Amino acid sequence: MPRTLLRAASALLLTLTALNTPTAYADDTAAPVEVTVNARAALATVPETGIGANHAIWDTHLGSDETADRLKDAGVKLLRYPGGSYSDIYHWADHTAPGGYVAPGTDFDTFMRGVRRTGAQAMVTANYGTGTAEEAAAWVRHANVTKGYGITYWEIGNENYGNGHYGAAWEADDHPDKSPAEYARHVVAYSDAMKAVDPAIKVGAVLTTPANWPDAIVAEGDAGSWNEVVLSTAGAKIDFVILHWYPGALDRVGHVPDMIHLTREQIARHAGPDAGRISIAMTEFNTGSSSNGTNTQPGALAAADSYATLLANGVFTVDWWNVRNGIGAVTEVEGHTDYGDFGLLSSAACTSDGSVCEPPLNTPFAPYYALRMMRAFARPGDQFVGAATDEPALSAHAVRRPGGDLAVLLINTSSGTSHPVTIDYEGYTPAAGPPTVLTHTNGATSITTTATGSATAQTLPPLSLTTLVLHPESPEAGHPGAPGQPTASNVTATTATITWPRATAGSRPIAKYELHHRLGAVSEQLGETGGTSFAVDNLKPGTRYTVNVIARDSGGGLSWSSPPLTFTTTTPATSSCTARLSIQSDWASGYVGAIDITNDGAPVNGWTLTFSWPRSWQSLGSGWGGVWTEDGRDVKVVNESGNGTLATGASTSIGFVGDYTGPNVLPSVFKLNGTVCTSGPM
Repeated sequence: MPRTLLRAASALLLTLTALNTPTAYADDTAAPVEVTVNARAALATVPETGIGANHAIWDTHLGSDETADRLKDAGVKLLRYPGGSYSDIYHWADHTAPGGYVAPGTDFDTFMRGVRRTGAQAMVTANYGTGTAEEAAAWVRHANVTKGYGITYWEIGNENYGNGHYGAAWEADDHPDKSPAEYARHVVAYSDAMKAVDPAIKVGAVLTTPANWPDAIVAEGDAGSWNEVVLSTAGAKIDFVILHWYPGALDRVGHVPDMIHLTREQIARHAGPDAGRISIAMTEFNTGSSSNGTNTQPGALAAADSYATLLANGVFTVDWWNVRNGIGAVTEVEGHTDYGDFGLLSSAACTSDGSVCEPPLNTPFAPYYALRMMRAFARPGDQFVGAATDEPALSAHAVRRPGGDLAVLLINTSSGTSHPVTIDYEGYTPAAGPPTVLTHTNGATSITTTATGSATAQTLPPLSLTTLVLHPESPEAGHPGAPGQPTASNVTATTATITWPRATAGSRPIAKYELHHRLGAVSEQLGETGGTSFAVDNLKPGTRYTVNVIARDSGGGLSWSSPPLTFTTTTPATSSCTARLSIQSDWASGYVGAIDITNDGAPVNGWTLTFSWPRSWQSLGSGWGGVWTEDGRDVKVVNESGNGTLATGASTSIGFVGDYTGPNVLPSVFKLNGTVCTSGPM
C-alpha cells in the first residue's frame, strides 16, 4: 500500500455511534429500466474467503473484540496482516517495523485472536523488502506448528515493483538488485523454505495489475515485464498471484473482466506446466478516489459492484483497504461528510487543526454496509450467473443458491433519480408473490428488510443497494447435477470442440446436454447432444467466447449450469494475406505497435488494412507507414504512394501509437482489402 494512505496511530481512538441519518431522495422517476438475469450463464462460485479486509499494525484497536465483532457482522472471511507497505519493514518475532510505527497490542498472536473471533482465515504477508526466507519460514513454524493456527495463505512481499526499479519508490527493499528477476529468485527460496516447514500452505507472488502502472513496462536489463519475469522464474513454486487495484474512479468496474482475463493469460503463457492451478487474489482494493467519496455512499456502491464483479470472475478473495485508516481530505459528498478515509470503520481521528473529527470509534462508514450487503447477497457456495441492465447508472448481479433460491443485487448510482426496473429471467422461473427485499440508501445506518414489489418489478431509490431473494416456482429436487468443467480443443478460426464431464443424474435419466454461448446478458444455444462432446462451427475468427453446458433430464428438468469455459478462436490458418502485430514498447497507458503485412495471394496494387479496437477505452494516438484514420473503434490504414504495390510474397511494415485507459486487449483480426488475414503476435 502506498504510504500516502497510512495514518499515524494517534488517529485511531474512541467508541461507537451511528454514522448519519438517511437522506430523503428526490421524487424524480425515470422510465423503467430493463434488467436481465440469465441463469444459463453461470460464472464463478462464491468462495469461502471472498469477502476480506486488511488489518494494519499501526491500528491500536486491531485486536479488540468490538472490531472483530463488527467485521464478523460484515461477513469478513479473510483478514490480511501486517498491513500494506509495512509488510516489507515488519519483523514478526520482535514485533518491530524500523522506520514505521507499531501500535501496542497489534502483535501477530493478538491479530490471530481477532481473526478467530471474527470467524475468518488469515492472509499473512512475509517480509521480502528487509527480511529473509529464514525469517518467513520461522513465522510459518510459529503459526502452524507451534500455535496450530493452520494459516493457509502466505504472500511474499507487498507491491515490490514499487521499490524504485521503475522509477517510483515507496516500498522498502534492501536488495541491491531490485529487478523482477531478483524478486522471483527470492520467491523460489521463500517458497522452498516455508513449505519445508508446512507443505500444506499456499504461497503467493506479487504481480502488477493489467493497465495499472508499471504493468507491461520493461525496464533496462530486464528480460520482460515484471509479470513475465516473475511468472517465468517462480511459476512452478507459487499457488496464487496477488493483484492490487485502486482505480481512482467509481466507474471502472467494466475493466474487471479483462483485467482478470489478461492476468490468467499471462499465467498460462509464462508460469509453465500446470499453470491452471494458480489462482488470483485481490489483496488490496479500494475505490482510490477521495474526491468522489471513499466513506460515503458512492464509495459503497462502487465497493459492492467491484466485489461482486471480481468474485464473479473467479478471484478467490477481495480485501478492502482497510479496517481503519484515518482522516484525509474532508469534503461533502451527496449530502454527507466524507472524511477521505479509506477504512471500513471510523478511527475517531480529527484534522490537524481539530476543526473536523470523524464519528466515534468503530462507527461504520458506508462501504461497511456494502460488505454487509454482499454477505446477504452472495454466500459461499452460491454460483454467480449473468445479469445486466440497459441503463449505465444501474448495474446488476445475481447468484443461484443451493436449494434453488436466486438472489439479485441491483445498484442505482443516480444521485437524484429513483429507477423503476422490470426484471426478465432466463433459465429460471421465480415463485409468485413479493420477494424478500434488502435495501441500503444514502446515509442509512442499517439495511432494511421488507417484502415488497414483485420478482419482476421493483423501484430502486437513488444511490442505493437493493438485494432481492427469490424462491423457485417449483422445487428443484430430483433434477440432474451440473455438468463438470468444460474444455475446448481443436480450436480454429471458425470451429471448436467442447467436451465436459458427465453430469450426475437425478430422479430421471439425463436425456441431453445443451451448450449455451453468452451474448451480453442473454444466451444463445449453440447446440445439444446426448453425449459429452460437441463440435461448434460458424464461429467468428479472433473472438473470445464464453460457454456453459446444462443437462436436461427425460422429464424436462434442468441442471445448474456448468462452470464457464472461455476460449478464443484463431485467425485463418491460410489466407491471401498475413498481418502480425508486435509490441515495441509499452508504458502502461500506451504502446508502440508494429504491423507486418505480407501479401500471400495475387499481386496487389493499392491496399487498405482495417481492424477494430476491442474496447472503448482504446484509441489511436498516431500512425506511420500509411494514412491512418479512426472512426469510433474502427481503424483504417491506406497505403502511401511508395508502398501500395505488393507482389506475391512481398511485405511492408506500418506502425502506430495505441493509447488505453483500461486493460489493453490487443486487436487480433486484421483485414487486407476486406479479406481476413492470418495473424498473431510475433
